[in-house]
Amino acid sequence: MERTLINALEENVPSKISGWAEKIRDTKYMIFIILKDRTGSIQVSIDKNEKKELVESLTGVLAHSVLSFEGTMVKSEYVKQGGKEFLPETVDILSSADAIPLDETANIDTRLDYRWIDLRSEKNNLMLNVQTAFVEGMRNFLLEEDFTEIHTPKLIATASESGSDVFEVKYFDRKAYLAQSPQFYKQMAMAAGFERIFEVAPAFRAENSNTNRHTTEFTSFDLEFAYIDSFLDVMNMEERLIVAGLTKVKEKYGEAIKEVFGIDVVIPTIPFPRIKLQDLYQELSKRYGYVIPEHDIGDMNAEAEKLTSRYAMEEFGHEFIFVTDFAKTKRAFYHMRENDVPQGYDLIWKGTEITTGAQREHRYEIIKQQAEEKGLGQDVQFYLEFFKYGCPPHGGFAIGVDRLTMLLLGLPSLKEEMFIFRGPSRLTP
Repeated sequence: MERTLINALEENVPSKISGWAEKIRDTKYMIFIILKDRTGSIQVSIDKNEKKELVESLTGVLAHSVLSFEGTMVKSEYVKQGGKEFLPETVDILSSADAIPLDETANIDTRLDYRWIDLRSEKNNLMLNVQTAFVEGMRNFLLEEDFTEIHTPKLIATASESGSDVFEVKYFDRKAYLAQSPQFYKQMAMAAGFERIFEVAPAFRAENSNTNRHTTEFTSFDLEFAYIDSFLDVMNMEERLIVAGLTKVKEKYGEAIKEVFGIDVVIPTIPFPRIKLQDLYQELSKRYGYVIPEHDIGDMNAEAEKLTSRYAMEEFGHEFIFVTDFAKTKRAFYHMRENDVPQGYDLIWKGTEITTGAQREHRYEIIKQQAEEKGLGQDVQFYLEFFKYGCPPHGGFAIGVDRLTMLLLGLPSLKEEMFIFRGPSRLTP
């Protein structure tokens, strides 16, 4: 369709604009329509005495109908919409809308029932544009670092990392599973000699969890790279990746985020603070009187993550902090160990873990032993084959794109942030 986008309108130049009728106000002498497209909105002003045919055409048309107008944009000091209004000569009703079953007071579950309508808001439009910029910044950074983008299968023959928390599906005459992550295939790429790869793709977790930060399907930003000396190289790579993503967001949408969400986008300094888990336990106990519950010893929980961010701000003035030296019982079998300590980390941002990263074990006999130790020997036999024929030292991590966006914009839950949310009790729309 040939049309002029609202943000490209020029004064007194005949134009055609198309979009949603966000609001329609019918007064005694005028009809005012706030028309919105992907670039912004403008007031369309119709004089009832001068444009009787237009008025007749618009009789019974409700807000959220899709309209197209031909006319001119003029400037007016009396119009709140940026001091501009559109004076139409013709109207074309592209799609009539019924009365919208939502209002501003609707709860999140009702809004999710009509998510396609809920997403029309300025706030949600900005949210998804911000997410796009975040991913764009990170993807461009990796391309400049000579990474190759791959696309791994999501239907797999065995559970991806363990024997639980996966969705089972019927695959012709046998069972298959939805991949928890591309972890095994990322490492296969290392064994194939690609050296540096990344993927942005869906991942699936069959967790019956109803927290604000869990979902059964999410978008994962994964990377893996070879010829590293230790997991410190992985941490260094992630720092630079995060900075690249946030920089792109701030450049494109920093002012809009401040206006709509009241959030300042902070570009973190490098290096991020780092602390060993046992030292962190001591700090949380000393500063806040918090003692990790016995069943979480060797790991972290939601409360510990919140306090860790508080500690990072108080001690380092930093939004991010790496935590290292977790217990081997709490880490995946493919994490390399040194003196029986997994060579990996969690990255905490704004009170929430956003990454588990590590150097992977690349030596066949050792990784086979660690898999058997976890009771996974036969289940991961195909994966162990990757390391039989030579594989360089490597490491990597994954970031949940949805969780990143939620934290960046200060949203209360993934239900608010995701384009379409999937949870234990929600499979539609």
